[in-house]
Amino acid sequence: MRILLLGDYSNVHATLAEGFKALGHECVVASDGDSWKNYPRDIDLKREYGLRGNVSYLWRLLKALPQMKGFDVVQLINPMFLELKAERIAPIYRYLRRHNDKMVLGSFGMDYYWTYVNTYQRPLRYSDFNFGDTIRTDAEAERYRREWIGTPKEHLNRLIADDCDGIVTGLYEYWATYQQFKEKMTFIPFPIRINTSHPSTVNSQLSTSLRLFIGINKGRSVYKGTDIMLRAAQAVQAKYPDRLTLQVAECVPFAQYQEMLNGSHAILDQLYSYTPAMNSLLAMSKGIINIGGGELENYDILGETELRPIINVQPTYESCYEEIEQLVLHPERIPILQQQSIVYVKKHHDYLKVAQQYLDFYQTL
Repeated sequence: MRILLLGDYSNVHATLAEGFKALGHECVVASDGDSWKNYPRDIDLKREYGLRGNVSYLWRLLKALPQMKGFDVVQLINPMFLELKAERIAPIYRYLRRHNDKMVLGSFGMDYYWTYVNTYQRPLRYSDFNFGDTIRTDAEAERYRREWIGTPKEHLNRLIADDCDGIVTGLYEYWATYQQFKEKMTFIPFPIRINTSHPSTVNSQLSTSLRLFIGINKGRSVYKGTDIMLRAAQAVQAKYPDRLTLQVAECVPFAQYQEMLNGSHAILDQLYSYTPAMNSLLAMSKGIINIGGGELENYDILGETELRPIINVQPTYESCYEEIEQLVLHPERIPILQQQSIVYVKKHHDYLKVAQQYLDFYQTL
């Protein structure tokens, strides 16, 4: 099977491509590397702004389009799969539709349905756009509403969702917001390539302090809740300065992020999520405990009835503070949760197993 993965978020497509290739399929990734994260790709579509950057980007895109023909499956990371305005992406989508067999839309992040459904229908108890029946009004939530509702981005998302052959959702939350497309939509976990050569932190001796890690995307800190998580961690560190070490990574490339992450005992990530996403899953594969989204719905959609490796937090400062403090005070929990984390990722997110789930889905289209 020939597969084109167009765009990338959080290394999803780059990792999936490795799985497809290992299973004997031809796969091409065309992306911008997810901006400064600089994930690997076969066709580089990174855009530098300014007149020269705009001209260079359009030239490289025009040269790349003939290479995007003749695939059995084209999977889009998002309706906005290129660094162009939505109204300019629509004809490129139609071009891809004409020159390839099956089109698949990924529900892996920000889009119209994620924005609209969580704002007005609210199937989740909390999300990036609501706390129960209360609508979030922070600046970034409002900005995304303005970008996606009643705009060309909404039109593009509706066009692709209606026209494509299949839709893949990568988290329980995205699955919940695409229910109107349940006839052609499926849930498949995110893929993680487990690096068995890297020593995990399991059974490492807690000599003086818990090593806690948090990654900050400065532009999305309030929106993702890492601002609250960071404040809670700093408060616990101030109370137990000899028992907690906090490392902060802010807007660093993926390779550097991984190096900084290695050796941590736990990671703080995604306050408003029900589920661990790619950064958390990568950490868990190394035996690093995820303090973040671990609601029952996450385990249920995976069919997991035994493992509970995630320290679930509610979207409040108090919940974050309490869970961090309890881990500091009870370090005997750490080896158990670390071991469960590795087993959990191997069981549900191994990149070869996930790639096969994608191939099985493609065969049904």
